[in-house]
Amino acid sequence: MPTWVGFVYVAFVLDLYSRRIVGWRVSSSLRTDLALDALEHGIWTRQHEGHQLAGLVHHSDRGVQYVSIRYSQRLEELGIVASVGSKGDSYDNAAAEALNRVFKTEVIHRHGPWRSQEHVEFEVLKWVDWYNQRRLHSWSGHLPPIEYENLYYAAHNESTTTVEEHRLTLH
Repeated sequence: MPTWVGFVYVAFVLDLYSRRIVGWRVSSSLRTDLALDALEHGIWTRQHEGHQLAGLVHHSDRGVQYVSIRYSQRLEELGIVASVGSKGDSYDNAAAEALNRVFKTEVIHRHGPWRSQEHVEFEVLKWVDWYNQRRLHSWSGHLPPIEYENLYYAAHNESTTTVEEHRLTLH
């Protein structure tokens, strides 16, 4: 995203089941740290909610950030299987591409011009909260991602507390 002080980049970690954004980061650099910090945010979110990470599959494109040694090692440490799309095939990463398109439409093109990285971070924070808690998604029967997850946990009587219960205990 262009700002008055240079470009900034945004990375998201999306739960493919619920379409919930569980991690995100804004940086002035497109280096591995951007993607790794977003991943760590997603890991923290899920662990804080009591979820196990082993057995998860991490889908990404072949961007240098996602195939870097540090990123690959972190996934391996967590028991998360890396699934990297084939070269030049955008369908392998369609959900991420769709999220980026929505983000550009609903944030980048509507709320600029961007003053600084902090300005972008604040707007991304607000948008992610809205996207997860209030935005209706056709994928989930027109429910917000957090509500969709909570219904899943309630229906499966999981011992993991719902996202809503975690949110309430944090405030």
